[in-house]
Amino acid sequence: MLNIPTQSFPAPSSQQRVSPSGQSGRNKVALKPGHSLMDWIRFSKSGKDLTGLRGRLIEVTQEELQKHNTREDCWTCIRGMVYNVTPYMDYHPGGEEELMKAAGIDGTDLFDQVHRWVNYESMLKECLVGRMATKITTAVKGTNTHTQPESGWVEISLILIGYDWFQTDGTVHLVVYAKRKVILHTHTGRGMKGSLSLQMLVYSFHTASSVGKIQVSIRKQAKGKWPSLGEPLEFHNTFLRKKDRAVYYRDCVLLSKTEVNHNTYVFRLQVPHGTVMHVPVGKHVYLKTFIQGTEVVRPYTPVDQNLAGASNHCSQVSDLYLMIKVYPDGMFTQHLNNLHVGDHISVSGPEGTFSIRPLCDVTHLYLLAAGTGFTPMARVIRLAVQEMDTIRLIKNQRETKLLFFNRREEDILWRGELDELAANNGRFQLEYVLSEPCESWTGRRGRVDESMLQDFLSKPDASKCFVCVCGPPAFTELTMGLLKQQGFSDKELHAFQS
Repeated sequence: MLNIPTQSFPAPSSQQRVSPSGQSGRNKVALKPGHSLMDWIRFSKSGKDLTGLRGRLIEVTQEELQKHNTREDCWTCIRGMVYNVTPYMDYHPGGEEELMKAAGIDGTDLFDQVHRWVNYESMLKECLVGRMATKITTAVKGTNTHTQPESGWVEISLILIGYDWFQTDGTVHLVVYAKRKVILHTHTGRGMKGSLSLQMLVYSFHTASSVGKIQVSIRKQAKGKWPSLGEPLEFHNTFLRKKDRAVYYRDCVLLSKTEVNHNTYVFRLQVPHGTVMHVPVGKHVYLKTFIQGTEVVRPYTPVDQNLAGASNHCSQVSDLYLMIKVYPDGMFTQHLNNLHVGDHISVSGPEGTFSIRPLCDVTHLYLLAAGTGFTPMARVIRLAVQEMDTIRLIKNQRETKLLFFNRREEDILWRGELDELAANNGRFQLEYVLSEPCESWTGRRGRVDESMLQDFLSKPDASKCFVCVCGPPAFTELTMGLLKQQGFSDKELHAFQS
């Protein structure tokens, strides 16, 4: 493996950086006309030699890679494959400066910090120079390979992980012994988080943190004794760090498309049969499709069926609801808008860094959203305002306030539901801000600025505050900076990726 510099990527002042600790938002750089994603797709398929090697693939040594580290001659390595990204410089949404951070080096870790979900193999297929001479491995495989699943032990990073299973007529219980304390957490802040691919419903997930025991209990579809647990899947007894794990996609079906306003819709997607997929509050999923032969991926944050929460009907338990604005020149959103009921699209599992644990002790929760940046706030509002008494997670919260920025009145998403919630729940307060209001508008006007935030936010003595921000990258960048100027610490801030 090539040595990777310890420099931060993106740079601390970079417009691309978004983090849970409240660092600045990830801005896109204004590209020259004729340098959109569609323009890159057309250019890369034009037949031009983008590698400079006339179609040859070569084996690249570390010394050779390091020679190509300038704007005019830029190679980089991602997961063992070397690409000449020089032709892509002017098409990169993050700008030349960010791409040059990986010039002449192995840029895998740098790439993963911002773009792990992007299919670089498809985007840069015509820029492929060849393979690194040094073989790169990312997975640590277990030592026991059973033809039938049974009790056993796997060694990884000097930690022994054992597993076993037992059953009754109606249930199957999988037990994992980690031989160490279980320190991973679920979206509720308790126990261990798991990802399961099963043709049945998991109805409990228990941990004994003091001994590192995790038990998954599964209800059988039909009662009876199983002779075995089943056949091992591909990569059985294989362990990967999360950052090395490829994003996993499921083939989902469009069930409906409901209009929210003049340019925004809620797309309801059905996951494959037998799949129970829960997306924790504040997490997002990636949608993937092929446009003109090129794989294109975009992140979206699920919402509930409405602000009051999803229906309890069992067929809707795992349906995904995505609120998406359709842009006239948006290649991906136009593709989505042209889908018909019954069409398929690939959807990833939940991703993202947001955790509700910081909310458990807050007294004042502030949400600052612009446009479709409202989507992650919708479920945060429901959790903070409507579920707190039921799940008893947010014990001390006295106030949740949403400051919602839009251009015009007709752009406000779920306005009726927000107004109703504010009218009926004293813990929720709401204000709208319009940048292009009509003459009759009596609410706030303008754009986010220091005086507006000073008027909206307060930090009473002995209070514990938390602020969430989401919107276009420029909005997030500016707002996070203003919040820090007002004395909010990194631990009190979270910027959602837009």
